[in-house]
Amino acid sequence: MPAQHIDGILLSQQLRADIAARTARLTEAGKQPGLAVILVGEDPASQVYVRNKVKACGDVGFHSVLEKYDADLSEAALLDRIAALNSDPAIHGILVQMPLPKHIDPNKVIEAISTAKDVDGYSVLSAGELMTGLEGFRPCTPYGCMKLIETTGVDLRGKHAVVIGRSNTVGKPMAMLLLQANATVTICHSATADLGYHTRQADVVVAAVGRRNTLTADMVKPGAIVIDVGMNRDDAGKLCGDVDFAGVREVAGHITPVPGGVGPMTITMLLQNTVESAERELKNQR
Repeated sequence: MPAQHIDGILLSQQLRADIAARTARLTEAGKQPGLAVILVGEDPASQVYVRNKVKACGDVGFHSVLEKYDADLSEAALLDRIAALNSDPAIHGILVQMPLPKHIDPNKVIEAISTAKDVDGYSVLSAGELMTGLEGFRPCTPYGCMKLIETTGVDLRGKHAVVIGRSNTVGKPMAMLLLQANATVTICHSATADLGYHTRQADVVVAAVGRRNTLTADMVKPGAIVIDVGMNRDDAGKLCGDVDFAGVREVAGHITPVPGGVGPMTITMLLQNTVESAERELKNQR
């Protein structure tokens, strides 16, 4: 029996409806959530991502600020602008779209954002909060993956989860979130010997390496949950993930499609983090 598809589009719509309701309550209380998005340069993909984020803000009732700068913007000027937004009471989240021009150090930029407004969850302090289980902002893509797994109704306690990928933005925080859910976690990567040995033991596999067909049907335990974070193109130019979807869906119990799985969730969790930021601020002021 083919795996059940985990519908990221439907879940995203449900979560955004809840975010819109929370936003309306916050706005009535005088605390409309605000997100500032900064784009430096003319990267076409970045322009699309930024446009989608700003539209999503409007859809749920956020106040949003989009600041576009030429690629020759100095690092010092960008840091100054971030400092100003850190002090702006109308802004509860700050996002600087990556990649940045080569003369700007992305780590300096990320660390310049106030932890209270780090809705991407990328700073060292945010990573430390996640590692130690403190309240903080979870990186959006792993956060979305956890919400997708929740829809299966499977209790992760004691389950074996394999994360393929060790990036700071997906792989590592994904492993931490799975640990918090009491899963037993294995992290695999490009230097892992016999990847299939590990994945065939897994109740949950999260593939996040950016390479087609990293996970094939013979590498999957029957009934496993498979979350495909990858965004690639096949030989025909069609969007695909890291998972051989056609083959794996015949073995897995639940699987995310590409597109329509993890993708819609990333911006949704950015909105979730921003509304949480506004809620925390309102709570602290009372």
